[in-house]
Amino acid sequence: MTALFMAAQGVRRRELLHLCLGTALLPAAMRQAQAQVAPSADPFALHVINRLGWGPSSQDLMRLQKAGVDAWINQQLQPLPSALTDDLGITPGEQPRGYLSQREAVTRYREVTQLARRDPEAGKAARRELLQQAILDASTARVMRALYSPQQLNEVMVDFWFNHFNVFSGKGMDQVLIASYENEVIRPYALGRFRDMLGATAKHPAMLFYLDNWLSVAPGFQARRSGTKPTPGGLNENYARELMELHTLGVDGGYTQSDVTELARMLTGWTFDAKASGPSLFVFNPARHDSGSKQWLRHEVPPSGQQEGEWALDQLAKHPATARHISYKLAQHFVADIPPPGLVQKLARRFTSSDGDIRSVLETLFASPEFRDPAHFGKKFKTPYRYVLSALRASAVAVRNVRPVLNALQQQGMPLYGCPTPDGYKNTEEAWLNPEAITRRVAFSTALGGGRLPLDELPGSEGSPVSGGMGAVPPSRELDTNTLLATLGSTLSTRTRSLVASEPANLQTALVLGSPDFMRH
Repeated sequence: MTALFMAAQGVRRRELLHLCLGTALLPAAMRQAQAQVAPSADPFALHVINRLGWGPSSQDLMRLQKAGVDAWINQQLQPLPSALTDDLGITPGEQPRGYLSQREAVTRYREVTQLARRDPEAGKAARRELLQQAILDASTARVMRALYSPQQLNEVMVDFWFNHFNVFSGKGMDQVLIASYENEVIRPYALGRFRDMLGATAKHPAMLFYLDNWLSVAPGFQARRSGTKPTPGGLNENYARELMELHTLGVDGGYTQSDVTELARMLTGWTFDAKASGPSLFVFNPARHDSGSKQWLRHEVPPSGQQEGEWALDQLAKHPATARHISYKLAQHFVADIPPPGLVQKLARRFTSSDGDIRSVLETLFASPEFRDPAHFGKKFKTPYRYVLSALRASAVAVRNVRPVLNALQQQGMPLYGCPTPDGYKNTEEAWLNPEAITRRVAFSTALGGGRLPLDELPGSEGSPVSGGMGAVPPSRELDTNTLLATLGSTLSTRTRSLVASEPANLQTALVLGSPDFMRH
């Protein structure tokens, strides 16, 4: 039992856990009580807004009801730049406050590293401040956009692709590069062409550093000795392996260990340099490149420098195994943990025929009978990220301080930008449904429902809440249960509504947010 949950004031722990765990130990009279608010929203509309976004907010429900479900889906697929995050003062062409480009990030990281050599204590403090501020700025921008952007599908796809091309912020300079990685190579292509995003991630210093390709060199290469540069350690296969296994073909994509080695040879010389000209720090260093011929995926690859890697990315992006792999993950994300095989095949055909156009694949997915089948409504178990965001959106809470949000994600086992392995976080019930997870969600719902999270307390700043776009209210008082029930509509079962209605008013919001119904979408 967590300390936070133990400290929750005024909540009857046994009843709350019984409801959250789906047990039937409460008195029959309570189970039969009438709900205070009847379900009002169309189940399909709620399904759409749950799967295409981070859960219903009152504002998004009004937009959807005004436009109609299919028109709203089309709006999400064709986002209008002027409509994006007006409340935050951020448009798609702008970067959030505190954003560091890849050049600025690497330059400042090098500065504090050099300072540490001259003055270890001052350098250590400067490095800690730089990294902490960089990750806080990136996290604030991500959470605020997810909570308040009317272009919810774009935010969902940013999370999907970041997870697909995961980079761990805890590895050295990647913490200061995270914002650049997300804003320069994930966000611009979230609904675009897969090959473009694949190439952008392959050349960003965050990926080159995370999977060590910046150190990969041809046999016999002798690094120039320098006090600031590590010595390359020969051929490194980390990136080549994940490029095929995770980013494109999939683990069953039909490649061999020899293909991994040969692709790693083709990608030698792909690195970055803080002194490179232009906005990108990517450089191809021919001195590091293995200039011999290669045999890769049954192809004879003649020596051609950087073009070997570019050609390999072209082949991987259009490979049938890549079409199946990406289609499976999209169908799993939007439809079911074990997606219908026919849907995966349909999406794979669309992926191939559209040359990897993500928007076209999603359009096919959302129009499919499988996506619209009521059998899939409310069956996906929320990840911690989705659970926390959906609770805040449905509660219409004004958020200026994201630290409680980040703490909740950490406690629930899904820290933002914190997945250490290149396969990213799982998106299935098997990965997240366990007693410890339920307990931590109950603790969060109790604190949020009781208005005890300091979401509006931004240290060192004054002013109005960041956004009023969701009809936001300060969290310094208990949340309004009727508003929450009206927003969630038919996603809450009659049984849950009856149980909530039978409890004291000060417990009802926590019970809704901790209910089995709300943990699914």
